[in-house]
Amino acid sequence: MSKFVLAHVGFEQPTDEIMAAWGRWFEEIADITVENVGLMPGKEVTAGGIKDIAFDAQVTTGYTVIEAENLDEAVKIALACPFITSVKVQEVRTM
Repeated sequence: MSKFVLAHVGFEQPTDEIMAAWGRWFEEIADITVENVGLMPGKEVTAGGIKDIAFDAQVTTGYTVIEAENLDEAVKIALACPFITSVKVQEVRTM
């Protein structure tokens, strides 16, 4: 098994239905989940300066680390996620 990060992209004000869908999805993947992290508004630091991160359709709102056999399996898991804009799926590598 390998570890994969599912980066959750996009924000909209959550409704009860959205929260219920996320809750169901987290329950479905509980046995393969290593970590769930939600992210708050922050700052982007670049060579050109520092700016606020807008909490909009392009923001990364959190990530989930899962264990899966391969990238295709991780993508299949991401497809079931009730994402807002997208889910970026990448394998974790040791540094």
